[in-house]
Amino acid sequence: MFVFTMYPVAVRLCLGGDTSSQTRMIAAFYIIFSYFPYEYVTNYYFEIEAEDEDYVDMVTGEILKGMRKYAVSKEHRPNPVVQMGLFMDGNGIPISMCIHPGSDNEQISAVPLEKKISKMFEGKPFIYCADAGLGSINIRKFNSMGGRAFIVTQSIKKLSEPLKKAVFNDYDYRLFSNNTHITIQDMKSFDKLSNDNLHLYNDHAYKVIDAPNVVDLGLYEEKRLKNGKIKKVKSKTRLEQKIIITFSRKVMEYQRTIRNRQIERARRLIRNASVESVKKGPHDVTRFIKRTSKTKSGDAAAVDVYEIDQTIIAEEEKYDGYYAVATNLDDDAKDIWAIHSNRYKIEDCFRILKTNFESRPVYHRNDNRIVAHFMICYTALLIYRLLENKLDEYGTHFTTDQIIDTLKNMNIVNCHDMFYEALYSGSQVCTALNGVFGLDLDRQYYLPKDLNKKIKNISK
Repeated sequence: MFVFTMYPVAVRLCLGGDTSSQTRMIAAFYIIFSYFPYEYVTNYYFEIEAEDEDYVDMVTGEILKGMRKYAVSKEHRPNPVVQMGLFMDGNGIPISMCIHPGSDNEQISAVPLEKKISKMFEGKPFIYCADAGLGSINIRKFNSMGGRAFIVTQSIKKLSEPLKKAVFNDYDYRLFSNNTHITIQDMKSFDKLSNDNLHLYNDHAYKVIDAPNVVDLGLYEEKRLKNGKIKKVKSKTRLEQKIIITFSRKVMEYQRTIRNRQIERARRLIRNASVESVKKGPHDVTRFIKRTSKTKSGDAAAVDVYEIDQTIIAEEEKYDGYYAVATNLDDDAKDIWAIHSNRYKIEDCFRILKTNFESRPVYHRNDNRIVAHFMICYTALLIYRLLENKLDEYGTHFTTDQIIDTLKNMNIVNCHDMFYEALYSGSQVCTALNGVFGLDLDRQYYLPKDLNKKIKNISK
C-alpha cells in the first residue's frame, strides 16, 4: 500500500471553484486591501557566529551589503539576523513583503517599499497603519501626499510639553460608546466591582487634539534678506495631523498590576542585597531602585544604600490607561480607532510564520536562497489567510492550529489501485471546508475517478 497526503491539494481549496467566482474574489480582495495596508517589521536569526561581509564591486564600485548582519534580535539572541517587512490588509491577508539586511533601519526601508506598493493601487484610497516604530515624521510626511493617509501609534511620553498638558487636562473627554462627556477622574474613581459600572469598565474615554507639525520638505527656496541679498533656505511646510487620546480603566488596572509585581520583585532584590546581579534594561525592575552613596565619618569608602524610588513610580503611573494614535484623517474617531485596532493581526501573521510554518531558524547562506526561503513562507501564509478568510465568510471560525492540523492529517491510502481509504476522521474543520468548497472530503472511501475529478476541478 502507498500512503500519501492530501495536504498540497487541500491548501489550494482557497482558490478552488469556477474561474468566474475566483476572479470576483480576487477583485474584491484588491478593493479591500487597497484601503487599509498595515506594516510591521520583524527579524529572523541565523545560527552562525559571524555576520556576512560587505562586498565592493571592483568594476562599478557598488557596495553589495551582506544580508545576515548583527542587530537587536526579537528573540534576544546574539546571532546575525535578517529583517522582514510585511504589508497586510484589513482582513489580515498579507499583500507584500521584503527582505533587508538585519542592520538596516526599518524606518528608512519603509518608504521605498511603500512606494512600490502604492503603484499597485494608483488612484485608490491608501491608509498606512503602523506602530510607533514605523511612524516617524518622514513616514507621516510621505503619507500626507498623493492621496495617502496614515494612522500610527503615538508615544504620549514623547509629545511636546504643551501637548502633554492637553492630554492630562481633564476636559472634553467623551465615551466611545455613546459620545457623552466624562472626566478621567470619574473613570478612575468609579466602583469597578459594581455591575452597574461594568459598561464603563469596558468602555474607553477619548478626545481629539490638533497637533500640526512643521516638517522639512527636503527642498530649498530663495529668500530675500533685509539687506537685499538672496539666500537659499530650506523649504518647510505644515504637516496637518491630529492625535486621538484614549483612556481605559481596564488597561490602567492591568498596567498597575504588572508594575506592582515588578516593584515587589525590586523590594526582594533590595532585601536580598542582589541588586547588582540583575541585568540592567529600560523595562527591568531595577528602574524602580534608587542608589545613594553615603560616606561614614572617618571612613574612606562609600556605602551604597538602595531604596524604592517613588518619583519613578509616580511618573509612570501618570500614563497608566492612556493610549494615543496620530492621523491626518478627518473621519470619526471611533472609525479610526477600529482601523488601528486591527493591527494585532499582523503580529499574528508573524506568529504563524515563526511557529506554525517554522520559518526559523534559517540554515541558508546564499542571499537568493534566503529570499526564496521567506518567499515560500510568505506564499504559505497568503494561502492560509485566504483559506481562513473563506471559512470566516462562511460563518465558521477556527484557530490556526485546528486548520493546519486538519489539513496535515488529511492522508489517504491507495488500496491496490481499486479505491482510496481515508486515514483521517471527520471534524468540524473538514465539515466547514466541504460547505465552502463542496469537495465532499469527509468520506471514508474514494474511487480513483472521483478523486481525479476533484483534482481537475481544483486545477482549473
